[in-house]
Amino acid sequence: MADTQYILPNDIGVSSLDCREAFRLLSPTERLYAHHLSRAAWYGGLAVLLQTSPEAPYIYALLSHLFRAQDPDQLRQHALAEGLTEEEYQAFLVYAAGVYSNMGNYKSFGDTKFVPSLPKEKLERVILGSEAAQQHPEEVRGLWQTCGELMFSLEPRLRHLGLGKEGITTYFSGNCTMEDAKLAQDFLDSQNLSAYNTRLFKEVDGEGKPHYEVRLASVLGSEPSLDSVVTSKLKSYKFRGSPFQVTRGDYAPILQKVVEQLEKAKAYAANSHQGQMLAQYIESFTQGSIEAHKRGSRFWIQDKGPIVESYIGFIESYRDPFGSRGEFEGFVAVVNKAMSAKFERLVASAEQLLKELPWPPTFEKDKFLTPDFTSLDVLTFAGSGIPAGINIPNYDDLRQTEGFKNVSLGNVLAVAYATQREKLTFLEEDDMDLYILWKGPSFDVQVGLHELLGHGSGKLFVQGEKGSFNFDQETVINPETGEQIQSWYLSGETWDSKFSTIASSYEECRAESVGLYLCLHPQVLEIFGFEGADAEDVIYVNWLNMVRAGLLALEFYTPEASNWRQAHMQARFVILRVLLEAGEGLVTITPITGSDGRPDARVRLDRSKIRSVGKPALERFLRRLQVLKSTGDVAGGRALYEAYAAVTDAPPECFLTLRDTVLLRKESRKLIVQPNTRLEGSDVQLLEYEASAAGLIRSFSERFPEDGPELEEILTQLATADARFWKGPSEAPSGQA
Repeated sequence: MADTQYILPNDIGVSSLDCREAFRLLSPTERLYAHHLSRAAWYGGLAVLLQTSPEAPYIYALLSHLFRAQDPDQLRQHALAEGLTEEEYQAFLVYAAGVYSNMGNYKSFGDTKFVPSLPKEKLERVILGSEAAQQHPEEVRGLWQTCGELMFSLEPRLRHLGLGKEGITTYFSGNCTMEDAKLAQDFLDSQNLSAYNTRLFKEVDGEGKPHYEVRLASVLGSEPSLDSVVTSKLKSYKFRGSPFQVTRGDYAPILQKVVEQLEKAKAYAANSHQGQMLAQYIESFTQGSIEAHKRGSRFWIQDKGPIVESYIGFIESYRDPFGSRGEFEGFVAVVNKAMSAKFERLVASAEQLLKELPWPPTFEKDKFLTPDFTSLDVLTFAGSGIPAGINIPNYDDLRQTEGFKNVSLGNVLAVAYATQREKLTFLEEDDMDLYILWKGPSFDVQVGLHELLGHGSGKLFVQGEKGSFNFDQETVINPETGEQIQSWYLSGETWDSKFSTIASSYEECRAESVGLYLCLHPQVLEIFGFEGADAEDVIYVNWLNMVRAGLLALEFYTPEASNWRQAHMQARFVILRVLLEAGEGLVTITPITGSDGRPDARVRLDRSKIRSVGKPALERFLRRLQVLKSTGDVAGGRALYEAYAAVTDAPPECFLTLRDTVLLRKESRKLIVQPNTRLEGSDVQLLEYEASAAGLIRSFSERFPEDGPELEEILTQLATADARFWKGPSEAPSGQA
């Protein structure tokens, strides 16, 4: 049987996302708007399968065939008749639910592969004897033959997402290396092209010379179009001696369905901002234009306080091994007015609180662009996973000059981060009850500060296309050196493109540090309704949670490759290291033997030293993070960040040994069941499902009632068309040392 880190346990937590009351309060027009946006998001989310692994689209299609022909209860009878135990069948249901929940066979949080926890031969009997196989024998057998081996394979290179020898990714062809990714980024920068909606494919000719294809995501392929900016880029180039070809049409039939639903949503837009936003998104997905998506994002920023909030596109770059390509994501949510009122008060205090951050005013934006900050109840979140909060758009130029929005996903927080005492690990007994009592409230505070004043703070120093600077070279002084700043961003360079592989984690670390630092401010706690002893408990549990999270993060470190697989968790480990380095007993980690005789550990935070020891240490670290980011000092940023992110077995912490303990005691991340919306005449109905693996599977079986088989055919055709770009699992990518 597979190592437990590569399977989802049968008792994995499953929760249903509750948005019934929020949906009930929507008007008929708002429901129609939300419905069509949800359809667009769910269609677009299928592209994630093609962004994850070569086999993911086939696995999805196979599972969809099975459960369309027989629901989980019906398939259970067949499976038991084929000799599976109840535990083995449940393991298969959990696996299938995991594929749907993660939009692929790699965990969205950690990028680790997961495989079915039952013998391959038994699963094969279930699949080939199923009702789906009776109805479509060649199709089902073909899908199984294509993905069966890869579904179970745990060959070293296939255990994690990564580039070259480090793992598997479908953002790049299988023969691409990190050097290819760097070359391609330099090429994209030279042409002022964003990597967000691209994939890179390399072919080697008979003379061993590489040829690169940069493929944009779009409905249109080679057809002429009105967007001269995009079409002018669709040609052959020579860059540093290598041929590059820019093409488009990636995920075309999927994006076509996204566009059709966005067109329908336009009819129910509440205002002109929403209508123009959708028009630009349609343009973006049709043409392959990130500039159009930026224009849509501008209208989105201007759409203040909508009842139905939504964002869609190629957004977060966490899963690109190079750190610059966006995963497709789409969410639709309804405003929670009570919690939003607290966030509005936080926004009102933002300019004052920004002055509390430990860097000079010249390192802050010239003008704070007051954002929307709302608490939302999610109706739909399509992609590989659901976060607790979001600060978007991610385009640096818009964030610096136009603004951004913050959202806290209230009904996600309510289910995803609920903690049972018996499942709490690594805490002292006398901390557990306090932790359970205050974890939720402290997390509300941390998410608010993280999104608004973490991601929303700080200035990037930029030299524009015409040579002008957005700062005064003569007067701006680096507080770390006392000298004029020596580096900045050139035109076309972005935070992601410049800091690449560490960009996401570094920025999450900065935002988390801002949250910890500012939660000490009495005004912040008052905004959230906490004073006196309650406020002190919220602070303590917030810091304790971060310290514990830093230890739990070790699950997402791969010793064999010496790398991290999850940006947020790497960020939390770095903060743990900073606080441990502060010394004076602020944080201690004590290995023990658990009551079961196996290795365990306890984390302790001395709450009396949070302000006297922890705050100064965090202040110094946070200032350095911001200065290096503002100045685009990649060498300095990497040296600082990678030193703290290093995992060794050096005493006193012995982190590699602690990692074994963390893996032994780990709890799998919950799966979340989302509802569907269904159009019945002119009314939109909300369809909800039970909180179980079977309920999650049913939600997907009913998600595409009109065109499920067509979508499965589209996915497998798109996967097959590019299959040659990924070699068999035993073959190493060419060009590797």
